[in-house]
Amino acid sequence: MDKGILYLIPVPLGESAISSCIPQQVSELVSTLTHFIVENEKTARGHLKLLFPEINQSLLSIELLNLRTKEYEIDNLLKPCMKGNAVGLLSEAGCPAIADPGAILIRRCQQLEIGVKPLVGPSSILLTLMASGLNGQRFAFNGYLPHEASERKKQIKLLERESLHKQQTQLFMETPYRNDKLFRELLEYLSLETLLTVGTEVSLVGEEIYTRTVAEWLSKPPVTLHKRPSIFAILKEA
Repeated sequence: MDKGILYLIPVPLGESAISSCIPQQVSELVSTLTHFIVENEKTARGHLKLLFPEINQSLLSIELLNLRTKEYEIDNLLKPCMKGNAVGLLSEAGCPAIADPGAILIRRCQQLEIGVKPLVGPSSILLTLMASGLNGQRFAFNGYLPHEASERKKQIKLLERESLHKQQTQLFMETPYRNDKLFRELLEYLSLETLLTVGTEVSLVGEEIYTRTVAEWLSKPPVTLHKRPSIFAILKEA
């Protein structure tokens, strides 16, 4: 029996029109699927309704994959694929497996030789990098910085040094309600000449992506991110 395909289905990064960030082909594909693996069933059903309003929710088989999922449970999630069915993997926002727990599932698909098909959609990380003007040839995404203040300071300093030595853009994120605190710490701990990009509400109506040196940020009125989702990037040039 031929194995099915795991489709990696992107979703909008917030309340934006589907047509502005998700290709029509993705919506059409969603209409053909009945098996899905998601982080949260309620929000996933909402996303699916947006992607294809006519979808019959009662016919859908939805399984959960989140941070509480154990490694030994992964093969059960992939049973439909092993039986020849196509399955869709949805993130809570953006692209599956990018700052998202889907990677463990995809790795198992690679091991089982199940086809994996990534679909086009928004990624706040790449969109921020694209608009930043920072080094797009060498870059690294570092996820969330440490919560403990002294460890976070060390990590900021370390990323700045790595950025200088490797000439590599360093990207990272924070929980929205901690964004303002992190932004203040970046202005405090980074060198004045270091370039700092802040991408806020990327792909949404309130999108703002600005790159300035730390000195330039400090010379302007204080910025408040108002708990809006943001991506940060730094580059200290030689």
